[in-house]
Amino acid sequence: MQGKTVSESATYMAVGMNPEDTNPYGNVHGGVIMKYVDTAAGAAAIRHARTNCVTASIDRLDFHCPVFVGDLLVLKASVNFVGKTSMEVGVRVEAENLRTGEVRHTASAYLTFVALDDRGRPMQAPPLIAETETEMRRNCEAKVRREYRLAEKARETACNSG
Repeated sequence: MQGKTVSESATYMAVGMNPEDTNPYGNVHGGVIMKYVDTAAGAAAIRHARTNCVTASIDRLDFHCPVFVGDLLVLKASVNFVGKTSMEVGVRVEAENLRTGEVRHTASAYLTFVALDDRGRPMQAPPLIAETETEMRRNCEAKVRREYRLAEKARETACNSG
């Protein structure tokens, strides 16, 4: 199976934040941002695997500052790591005030997706080709997160079987 570069599947989304996305104080709900994070990450995973992919987990989702009604929400998603059937996708969320041009880093997230065949079963995903120093660093960091997730899963299994 031929590998794919990070840039081949990188996905960018921009969505205007409207009053229905916010609480009574004009702050965008975290759940609205989460939905767009999952959408952008899913698109990157599907572009990489060129097959249906499903969200297996959201490893981290950290909010750094609020998003307000009228802001342009910009999401940048890229595949950081590919295992056999799973992929880690990182998403950076920024909010741009369209009137002032101010851009704020508002959230970051790491999600794991699984590639599925036509019968809905996990299938092998193409290997990832990291080309730049940043991509190689992200790949290395993703491997560390994966090892942590696997160790945590093993601990949960051990605790639930005993």
